[in-house]
Amino acid sequence: MDFKEQLKNLFPEHEEKLEPEKKASSIWLQEAPIICKYEKRKGKPITILEGYTGAISDFKILAKEIKTKLSVGGSFKDEKIIIQGDYRDRIMTMLKEKGFKVKRVGG
Repeated sequence: MDFKEQLKNLFPEHEEKLEPEKKASSIWLQEAPIICKYEKRKGKPITILEGYTGAISDFKILAKEIKTKLSVGGSFKDEKIIIQGDYRDRIMTMLKEKGFKVKRVGG
């Protein structure tokens, strides 16, 4: 008897929930490229993504997904995603896999 069967015996009225679909797959893809820039602020490198024309909530979901995949800090301000560190190449490949057009600016 495995663990799930034991739980069903203990809690017969409990219904198992299926995993919800990922929200990132429903992000609106645009025709204009997203601009990926590199800057230094207070001596520390940052990567900036800007130029998304869809809904702000979709851009926030994209920001959260990028931060979790790269395991870095960052924020969403003034319709820009700011990622701590120089991750232009990795971010550009992630966005291209999702179907976005990405333009590299600044080196």
